[in-house]
Amino acid sequence: MTTAALQIRPRVTWILPPDPDPAVVERLHRELQLPVALCRLLAIRGFGEPDDAKTFLRPRLEQLAEPESLLDLDRAVERLRRALREQETILVHGDYDVDGICSTTLMVRALHLLGGRAVPFIPRRLTDGYDLTTAGVRAAREAGATLVVTCDCGTSAHGPIAELQADGIDVIVTDHHLPGGPLPAAFAILNPTRPGCPSPDKDLAAVGVAFKLALALTRAAGGNENAIYGMLDLVALATIADVAPLRGENRVMVRYGLKLLNDAPRPGICAMVRAAGLEHKALTAGRIGFILAPRLNAAGRLGTALRGVELMLASTDADANPIARELEELNERRQEIDRATLHRARDLVLAMDLPSTYGIVLAEQGWHAGVIGIVASRIVEEFGRPTILIALDGAEGKGSGRSISAFNLHDGLSQCRDLLLRFGGHRAAAGITIAAEQVSAFAERFNAVAASMLTPDDLVPELRVDVELPLQDADDALENLMRYMEPCGVGNPSPGFMARGVKVAAPPRVIGKDGLRLVLRDNGRELVALGWGMASRASELTVGASIDIAYRLERDEWKGESRLQARLADFRV
Repeated sequence: MTTAALQIRPRVTWILPPDPDPAVVERLHRELQLPVALCRLLAIRGFGEPDDAKTFLRPRLEQLAEPESLLDLDRAVERLRRALREQETILVHGDYDVDGICSTTLMVRALHLLGGRAVPFIPRRLTDGYDLTTAGVRAAREAGATLVVTCDCGTSAHGPIAELQADGIDVIVTDHHLPGGPLPAAFAILNPTRPGCPSPDKDLAAVGVAFKLALALTRAAGGNENAIYGMLDLVALATIADVAPLRGENRVMVRYGLKLLNDAPRPGICAMVRAAGLEHKALTAGRIGFILAPRLNAAGRLGTALRGVELMLASTDADANPIARELEELNERRQEIDRATLHRARDLVLAMDLPSTYGIVLAEQGWHAGVIGIVASRIVEEFGRPTILIALDGAEGKGSGRSISAFNLHDGLSQCRDLLLRFGGHRAAAGITIAAEQVSAFAERFNAVAASMLTPDDLVPELRVDVELPLQDADDALENLMRYMEPCGVGNPSPGFMARGVKVAAPPRVIGKDGLRLVLRDNGRELVALGWGMASRASELTVGASIDIAYRLERDEWKGESRLQARLADFRV
């Protein structure tokens, strides 16, 4: 099959990659003894050499780059060793999302294991704001700290870092956010995205940076480095939650971390699993991203993220269970606020002139700053445009943005910096602080910037399919081997398949609130297919109809029984 873009329904496009070289596929098939469909997938994903494919399918800790590849690593380790020797108080300052919570937990735990005096601190989202601010400066002074280690923040905190350093309080920054300009005058800055950093992997979440610092420090101090590897569960949880690309070093750490999460979960994880009703279910990247992470995030969105640190540090069920129940209640409240905010945001978008809108900016007094990022993600999913929601509180607003693959949100905001009080983030997500009087000008500028960087085709939602796979070839053995592609997420999406001309073998059934259940037949083989959110499309189908489907293979576990099924991404009659 040649490269194709097949228009399936209005405003939805299926994208199929070029066929891989048959000789490459045959070599993989011959040397690895894997099904042709999996070999085609590996070749398409860039693993055409057998050794590269083996490395990808079987990640090993030996594949991680040495911590010393991070610029300033040696300087940071030496300063921390001095703090340990002299029993200095170290303030570990995190961010209020899952990445910040887990990074803070990991660093505090590592320092405690080495006999250090580490005090965790995470600012309150609504009162203290994002990043290292005056709240962090005040916390360091009150704790009597002579050293501050930031986790998932600090790259842009020029003023507070200068203030701390002037007070004789050294600052070590561990972060992964893109620098918005010159770096602050910290004692050391560990950030793989900083200019000149030789670290080969620029995709690390902040927790990955903290892990490398903790590992290097433990080695230098003669500690037990296995204890640091034992915290890869925190690395996996935060890397998945922060939507960091699951490739390279992230893939290795998440693969090992998922094993720890399932085989030997810490009390805090066990408590969250029980509260979320996930007992007896494997913790996958999907369940962590969509079920556990939002609960841990709820601490920072509606309460205090320090409770998340306390949960992850808990050593007994008695300590962990009350916090997990508290987060469960916060998450339920968060969901209610989400729904109301999303309803209002959709109304505002639908009132816009969408054909001329390339970047969406929405702002309202009274919106909750803790949920606007989630709602921005939903608006992006539905309308296919980079989106920023701003929660106004009097004369100032805090905004959270999400983007589409074709638009670098950090670069776009850089072109609006004169209208912002501050901003920071990544290609796909960012946060801003803005004066209320500048919102209108910012919305106009942001749309113009997006229009200059995007085309109308970029705004069309795309459905990417990896391999054409007839249903008759989609069997249990293939599904089992496809699990070696995991963990899947951004940078390594779940394998997507396409099957042409399959028959609808039974009347379509609506299940739950919006699910569609089909029985499909292909050359005598039947397979159940589920399409969540597709109930309204049941009328498009009749028994005996021939359809093309885009799908993923998955295993359904129900009442002790296990069976293969297709998860529909889309279909066309």
